[in-house]
Amino acid sequence: MSFEAKRCGVQFSPPSIVLIYQHKDTKKVRKRIMPVRHFFKHSDCSTAAEKLKNNPRHRAYLDSVTCSQLEKLHIILQDHMKGFTLEHSLASFHLDPEEDLNKLDDEELARKKGQMDELFEKNRRHRDDPDFVYDVETDFTKTAQERCSWDEESDDGF
Repeated sequence: MSFEAKRCGVQFSPPSIVLIYQHKDTKKVRKRIMPVRHFFKHSDCSTAAEKLKNNPRHRAYLDSVTCSQLEKLHIILQDHMKGFTLEHSLASFHLDPEEDLNKLDDEELARKKGQMDELFEKNRRHRDDPDFVYDVETDFTKTAQERCSWDEESDDGF
């Protein structure tokens, strides 16, 4: 049997992953609710996502769902357990180029780095792509002269 995942989501009470899928042969759309067991405020989301994906009861249904997607859903469940709102959890997945990543804790920093890696891989050009160019040359000319404190000459003579 083969299934195609259409949508994924969470259910807070009881904590569950909800999957809307389509059976490839019959084309029927169904909903599957997979309870998340033994998952707590301080559980590792990536490990929990791997366990759910490799669970023999759910493996066929989650074949087309990536581990990173399942990990995001577990993070949303975990944030809810910690008392955060859904809006807060979803906002934490938004990449803000002006955000100071030095001020984040290790868990949030790892989340942001994972998102950046995912975005990089999505935008990456491979040799097999039709618009791949091997040697791209770009001229980064200065448009405006900006003065910074490190541009000024120092007394050291360097």
